[in-house]
Amino acid sequence: MIDKSFKDHSVASVVTAASFGFVVVQLDVTIVNVALPAIARSLGAGISELQWVVDAYSLVFAVLLLTAGVVGDHFGSRRAYLAGFWVFALASLGCGLSTDATTLIIARALQGIGAALLVPSSLSILNHASGHDRALRARMVGLWTAAGGVSIAAGPIVGGLLLGWFGWRTIFLVNLPICAFAMILTMKVTPKAEVPERQRSLDPVGQVLAILALTGLVGAVIEARPLGLTHPLVLGGFAMAVLSGIGFIMVEHRSKAPMLPLEFFSRPNFTPATLFGIVANMTYYGVIFVLSLYLQQVKGWSPAISGLAFLPLTGGFIISNMISGAVVARWGSRPPMVIGGLIGAIGFALLATLNEHSNYLAMLAPFILIPGGMGLGVPAMTTAILGSVERQSSGVASAVLNTARQAAGAIGVALFGALAGGDQIVSGLRLSAMISVVLVLFGAVLAAVGMHAHKAEGAQKA
Repeated sequence: MIDKSFKDHSVASVVTAASFGFVVVQLDVTIVNVALPAIARSLGAGISELQWVVDAYSLVFAVLLLTAGVVGDHFGSRRAYLAGFWVFALASLGCGLSTDATTLIIARALQGIGAALLVPSSLSILNHASGHDRALRARMVGLWTAAGGVSIAAGPIVGGLLLGWFGWRTIFLVNLPICAFAMILTMKVTPKAEVPERQRSLDPVGQVLAILALTGLVGAVIEARPLGLTHPLVLGGFAMAVLSGIGFIMVEHRSKAPMLPLEFFSRPNFTPATLFGIVANMTYYGVIFVLSLYLQQVKGWSPAISGLAFLPLTGGFIISNMISGAVVARWGSRPPMVIGGLIGAIGFALLATLNEHSNYLAMLAPFILIPGGMGLGVPAMTTAILGSVERQSSGVASAVLNTARQAAGAIGVALFGALAGGDQIVSGLRLSAMISVVLVLFGAVLAAVGMHAHKAEGAQKA
């Protein structure tokens, strides 16, 4: 049954309000990919700068998710959620007004701050609303994820149309009315005084170390191709990641009130679900980046046509997410994660057969199978994470999952983008697809072996 503090509002209205945060976050992934060639022409950006247009957002989003999760658990998810919309809207305005690549990259980084506040707090709102009802939580997460799938699907189409009619700046300005409506709805349907009785420690030392570790890792991977693996900045980034990561673990292990209790990773399902999320994001977002280059620079398709071509690849998530919520509610998280991983692996394998002469019919099967499989697994892993911790820890728990996923997505874009650099787009796409097959099969095996049975889920306490 829905939590009593939400009793005056239907499940649908709460899910709708909580889903808008995920919608704008996901929209600004796919909509930007379609616009990359236009941005390059307008601002004179090279491949490295284009990667940073994508990765500045993903990097800041990833490194601040843990902090945002702690902030939500400390001050209340409603407050963090509304603050996220304000930051995201203002940053989107800055993106739309950018006059050079550097300004756009900075504004994209600010968007990442807003996105970091939105995602864990939106899941925390859902988790609180579902109360102790595990099946209801699974269905709500499935709907939340499906809403993100709608925005992923709409991104290339809306982006292509806006590019053709009004120019690339409007792909960012469209966020302003979305954020305004979402804030109004959230204030109407969520409790005003939703602050946890037991507030989580902000743990500033742990937060700084986590930010340094993630920044060093993702930044070094992004710059490894243009600068080289032996460049001092790249080596320094990896060194900072290792040292800060070790420091973070030591601080959290010794702290009486850690922002991230390390014992979460010993909870049933927490670690395998997180690793599955890493695999899903690294493969999907990395391949999407390369495909955007393939469709427009190899096939010579316009942004609008490319956006329509992406529709099965992005829209397939909507149906599979909805199915996943129902399956998880009845049979638990393991079956959809295993089956989804196997389906996704087949899709990536078919993608590896494409070449410069491939027609759209050859692309259609992998464009359907990849989101069909990944879409089964993502709501399942999210539900497993939320079900493995107490409700008052749902913000930081979902932040751990999404931190791992976003860092993996940024690394995927950097690695696969490096493989497809210069005139190597086709060979880079095929190699990226084969790497994805191996990773996704690993995720499926991990879920089969590591995920506990249906009754092991739902360890939440009020």
